[in-house]
Amino acid sequence: MPIIQAVASAVPAHRVDQAEAIDFARRMFGGHIRNLDRLLPLFTNAGIETRYFAAPPQWLSADHNLAEKSAMYVQEALALSAEAAEKALAQAQLQPTDIDYIIYVNTTGLATPSLDARLINKMGLRPDVRRTPIWGLGCAGGAAGLSHAHHYALAHPKARILVITTELCGLTFLPRDRTKSNLVATALFGDGSAAAVICGDQLEGEGLKTLDTRSRFYPDSEDVMGWTVLQEGLQVVFAQRIPRIVAETAADDIGSFLDAHDLKIADLEAFLLHPGGAKVLQAYEDALALEPAQLEGPRSILRDYGNMSSATVLFLLERYLNERGAGNGGHGLITALGPGFCSESLLVEL
Repeated sequence: MPIIQAVASAVPAHRVDQAEAIDFARRMFGGHIRNLDRLLPLFTNAGIETRYFAAPPQWLSADHNLAEKSAMYVQEALALSAEAAEKALAQAQLQPTDIDYIIYVNTTGLATPSLDARLINKMGLRPDVRRTPIWGLGCAGGAAGLSHAHHYALAHPKARILVITTELCGLTFLPRDRTKSNLVATALFGDGSAAAVICGDQLEGEGLKTLDTRSRFYPDSEDVMGWTVLQEGLQVVFAQRIPRIVAETAADDIGSFLDAHDLKIADLEAFLLHPGGAKVLQAYEDALALEPAQLEGPRSILRDYGNMSSATVLFLLERYLNERGAGNGGHGLITALGPGFCSESLLVEL
């Protein structure tokens, strides 16, 4: 089976504590949302203490069009992506020229050539490296990137694959959008980059074995999550019913995935669930009948970084490997939700 051999992350320079984020929200939404003070507990109840952003608050609060935001994305995401990728390669004791396939995942910036092409030049990957950019899967993108790497490695057991996911969610903030959805996004999202090295099973290496993947699409749910593309940038679409969808579907969806491997939810040793938000994690906890300690990993990532869209699940995977290592036995589940509405999941051997 393919192996997740190394995972590493990088965050931008501008650290913002949640108390600072509340002050920012008061400045941007004050006088535009009725009873704003009644909504500000969104920030204190989000389970977040710290986030990181590629641009300072004064840049985010000013008007910028989509072209300016895209240019900022290219500049900052390229540097962060290279940093995360170089760390992952160093962990795996590999050189850039060892990589056969690069998968680049994002939903928060636009660029053609895509960032994977720019990374090939910046990092010195081989001219014959295969590449696939994945755009538009939002929070599900990190798990989807790992799934694509898994299936490629099954077909190419001697391949080394580099998955990079970089999201600069702060650049999507629209200062003139005084909707509650934008307020929720302001309370929740942050920036970050993560990279993973996956290798086929004919190569030597230790790590988490990826056993299988599962995609789940929810019909007629395009309004649950995504962007409305405006001249000013990307306007968040964020439905309140996401926790309810988790509560109603998670047990059956995950249970049927595990059934194919003669496993049950109670058999899992690690729940590497994308921490979309405190309410989403609580919905998972209730739906899967978990103890709070079983979701301490996702909650700790949410606390320390916020929701970084597709990159978040790789941050969680990195922390798990740093704290627990690999080769301990048992099974774990990686899963994330995204626009579509959809979920992407992987079953791993720990």
